Amino acid sequence: MQYRTVPKNGDKLSALGFGTMRLPQKSMRIDEGRVISQIRLAIDNGVNYVDCAPPYHAVESEKLLGKALLDGYREKVKVATKLSHFMLYKPEDMDKMLSMQLATLQTDHIDYYLLHSLDANAWSKLQGFNVLKFLQKAKADEK
Repeated sequence: MQYRTVPKNGDKLSALGFGTMRLPQKSMRIDEGRVISQIRLAIDNGVNYVDCAPPYHAVESEKLLGKALLDGYREKVKVATKLSHFMLYKPEDMDKMLSMQLATLQTDHIDYYLLHSLDANAWSKLQGFNVLKFLQKAKADEK
């Protein structure tokens, strides 16, 4: 596996990550056993960056990733998920979303918290919600 060092924090991330936007399904639901096996196989072979977001499979990808990272796998990876602006209606929703994601992912922190589908209108909305202050507080709280 090849790794790249993130200049700002020194993390060595695998050049190949595991994304959970489109997961194998069986009977119109995520094939849980297969996906957990796939995620763990990837981690066992050096993948150390996993990515998800609330809209992926209607929150089910975050739930499944949380399950896959039990039994010591959480400590082997950096988890990325997203603050999905299109699911926010007021500033307090940012806290609610983050709290829900931590619970769903069964973790006490998220390593990379990305702003989802960011464009000029979304950025304007998030600025109105004081997103940078929210992110700084979440980081200070080690979330």
